[in-house]
Amino acid sequence: MTAKDTFFKINTTLNAGGKLLDLTSPIVMGVLNITPDSFFEGSRTQTEKAIILQAEKMLSEGADILDLGAYSSRPDADDISEEEEEGRLLLALNAIVRKFPDAIISVDTFRASIAEKAIENGAHIINDISGGNLDNKMFETVGKLKVPYILMHMKGTPQTMKNLNQYDDMLQEICYYFSEKIAALKKAGVKDIILDPGFGFAKNIEQNFELLNKLSDFKIFELPILAGLSRKSMVWKTLKIKPEEALNGSSILNTIAILNGANILRVHDVKEAREVISLLNHLKQ
Repeated sequence: MTAKDTFFKINTTLNAGGKLLDLTSPIVMGVLNITPDSFFEGSRTQTEKAIILQAEKMLSEGADILDLGAYSSRPDADDISEEEEEGRLLLALNAIVRKFPDAIISVDTFRASIAEKAIENGAHIINDISGGNLDNKMFETVGKLKVPYILMHMKGTPQTMKNLNQYDDMLQEICYYFSEKIAALKKAGVKDIILDPGFGFAKNIEQNFELLNKLSDFKIFELPILAGLSRKSMVWKTLKIKPEEALNGSSILNTIAILNGANILRVHDVKEAREVISLLNHLKQ
């Protein structure tokens, strides 16, 4: 199969609060971490000024979505209270909505109550690392809110996941997980579902590369696929560098992800991701 054959098979749109996202060509989600301990120091923004400056930079560089996260999901991250997560998140969300009212905003949370408050305060998409496993009210809440939902594969919690990477057949298990979750989401009334196979979540480096190599397998669900590879340990540990030095490696893996069917790139570096997409779009001409 050639690269041209694998390009952009999903011809669809996402309805994000009445704003349509066209996925016939890949789009970019910029990561804004409202945390003091995310694995990549360059992504951390905690003051309102820093949040606005980073959001402005990402939007000017071509981010289609801003993904706000106030709970660090790196391995062994501290578990914080719902109140702390909400306080961090709403500070950022309200500031961005005021300054950039046309921005499409995703919220990275596994807590249904925070998801609901985020949508009420101007967010458009829910990005749940737990696929509803850490809050059994999440699917019902997203169905009621009628917003797009990013369904990620993970086992355990951020505190336990690195010890839960044992699989008899990883790809088969993830496909089974997705099929069950998609059925439950549709039953709850969720219309727009995006699949995220969860690079780095209950998967070791070798498993991450296997997942990237087989990413196109998930096209059987005929749903958009999100790839979150940016500056992750599969880049910097493999290359024996630091996360701060992992931009080039991230761009290479993002390229492979698109060639294998990714529709959304979740990244720390928007400009470089847009360049990847622009160059690949020229290949299909």
